[in-house]
Amino acid sequence: MKKLSFGWRIYFVALILRLIAVLLTHSLGIGLDDMFQYDMLARSLADGNGFRWYAGEDLERMEKYVEFDLSNLDYDPVRGVQTSFRAPLYPAFLAVIYFLTGAGAVRFFAARLVQAGLSALLAPLAYHVSCRLFPNNKSASVISARIVAFYPLLIIYPIGLATENLFFPLVLTSFYFLLKIPKGQIPNPDSRLVTRYALLSGLFLALTILTRSVILPFAGLAVLWTWFILKQKRSAILMALTMLILVSPWVIRNSILHHKLTGVESSMGYNLYVGYHPDGDGSFLFGPSLDLITVLDDAQRNQLGTQRAIEFIRDNPRRILPLVLNRLGFLFGLEKRALMYLYSNNLLGYIPPVLFLAIASILLLPFVIIAPSAALGLALTRPQSGTILLYLLLFAYILPHVLILSEDRFHLALLPFLAILAAQAWTRSRNVFAGRWRDSLAGKVFISLGILAVFLLFINWGFELSRDADKIAALLGPNGNQTHFPY
Repeated sequence: MKKLSFGWRIYFVALILRLIAVLLTHSLGIGLDDMFQYDMLARSLADGNGFRWYAGEDLERMEKYVEFDLSNLDYDPVRGVQTSFRAPLYPAFLAVIYFLTGAGAVRFFAARLVQAGLSALLAPLAYHVSCRLFPNNKSASVISARIVAFYPLLIIYPIGLATENLFFPLVLTSFYFLLKIPKGQIPNPDSRLVTRYALLSGLFLALTILTRSVILPFAGLAVLWTWFILKQKRSAILMALTMLILVSPWVIRNSILHHKLTGVESSMGYNLYVGYHPDGDGSFLFGPSLDLITVLDDAQRNQLGTQRAIEFIRDNPRRILPLVLNRLGFLFGLEKRALMYLYSNNLLGYIPPVLFLAIASILLLPFVIIAPSAALGLALTRPQSGTILLYLLLFAYILPHVLILSEDRFHLALLPFLAILAAQAWTRSRNVFAGRWRDSLAGKVFISLGILAVFLLFINWGFELSRDADKIAALLGPNGNQTHFPY
């Protein structure tokens, strides 16, 4: 029997780890507002009612906590309200699972099983992307795949009903097919292969946009990269047309729904409101997050949130820069927010302090090791077509979050790329770093910025632990599982 390739072997390892997590939580329900909303949308789609939420039964359940405004709405208590607040692909993905398995309690377990299979794909995808980016360092590609396979938070993420379970593999797949497009200078490239990879790149970028529209800036830059860096104008046009054809129907649907041009999702106003709220710090804040949830008219919510955010900025423009810096810190913060929320609300039961610290270390330390290493690995890169695409992804993904709203979980989309860069740093000798420093002014700049990034990461984490010291102390107390911290 032919020996399995490394890609398949690492996939099965990653899958087994994720399936263990899913099986251990087979009877677990859902516990965050986002999850309830995705579940409502998926059930509506599976039942043939369209992209709707807050039908009578769901509305009644939620009205225990939030008083909804149904004015200006033609409310249908049976089918609920048509919405554009969420991007469509992840609810549609869940709807397919619900349609096949039924909408009973088993639906969560079925979704988690499928999500485990998708999440496991990140490991071989990271391996193949690394091989394309750095073809002369296969050992680093193997290490990066193992990092992704064993990364604790990625192992348990399939348990949640969250867009990330679809978004992460789509981002990495899009990036992989972009790397497969050959440069225009290559003599006599197979035109059919060039066309195939351009279409696949456009297809997966479109699917990624329909999952989370935050990737739109990168999609646009990817088209420009294909045109100007690869010198593949025809491929760039094919990619752009593919994305336009696949994304436009949903944009048209939302625009007709609200009688004005509307994008893939209409959550920008809400996110701006929370991100610039005077009581906020640039991240998600529980109190203000409820202010606009009561408005079920998406267009009204979006407009109101945008107007109020503009007012917040005008009232105190000096907050903009501190908020940007805060959001950058949150984006690359320690991955402790979900753990603190789940434990403090007694969803995990009581855990002795020593065991709690051990669990926290297992969850938090991998990022503390990988992120600084990735900064040094990035410093070793040289501007070539593949690495330029990586720079564009990092820039285009980070920028919207530091301008709008940020949380530590948002950096997980970049984790496979950080793993690839970290593995580069771990497999290179000191002489390589010294050579990068000596070879040019650009090398000195890259190395200096890498060292600065490492320093800032540790400063950020130290500040974060100091800021949350009281909460951490409470969690380690005798009633830590009943401190009830909001998310």
